[in-house]
Amino acid sequence: MQIAPDLLQQIVDHALQDAPDECCGFVWLRDGVATEVVRVENTAHSPFRFEVGPSDLLALADAGDDGLDAIIYHSHTRSAPRPSQTDVNFAANWPGVEWLIVGTAGAEPEVRNWRIDPDGTVTEVEVLVDAGV
Repeated sequence: MQIAPDLLQQIVDHALQDAPDECCGFVWLRDGVATEVVRVENTAHSPFRFEVGPSDLLALADAGDDGLDAIIYHSHTRSAPRPSQTDVNFAANWPGVEWLIVGTAGAEPEVRNWRIDPDGTVTEVEVLVDAGV
């Protein structure tokens, strides 16, 4: 995924603003380049997990109709930005979707991106921050 610094900052800001609860949202992509960040409500209002409401999930499912791909982002407020077992379980419903996680537990926020395969295999995916996009 390629993303402009200001779009990535929107995600980090969302994570910091919603702490101590996890935040969540989507990044819309066209040809692997981020075009928009969409904040959604964590309906769980929890520091341990996130839930996306039904209408927001429908928007995610409909993204492909517009030629867009989506990445789901959320934050981990108490752990490293690596998929938890809860994330792996949830991702089984969304094969092929990448998961951008912002870790806010450390001194500085850390952002990492993951592909979670239906069999539970987790693979890190590069995030290319590029001011030219």
